[in-house]
Amino acid sequence: MQLKHQKGKLLLRKPLAEIIEEQCAQNGLLLLPIEPADIYGLGQLPFHHADPFDRLILSQARLRGFSMVTEDGEFAKYGVSIVW
Repeated sequence: MQLKHQKGKLLLRKPLAEIIEEQCAQNGLLLLPIEPADIYGLGQLPFHHADPFDRLILSQARLRGFSMVTEDGEFAKYGVSIVW
């Protein structure tokens, strides 16, 4: 989100830190640390998607059994549950 905001592709009406803090409190969101298993999981992913940040999120979702919230059709090729 921060990168997209800096590139002018995402308008934020508040500082990102404030938005994240509010959303964690209001919606019970959990910020995941990047664990070694997440990094090693990248080696298990085929190259349907080249974006390194997306691939890391996909690795985390696969390892933890999480669903992805996205409209990116490429994510479904990785065998994760998609919500959107």
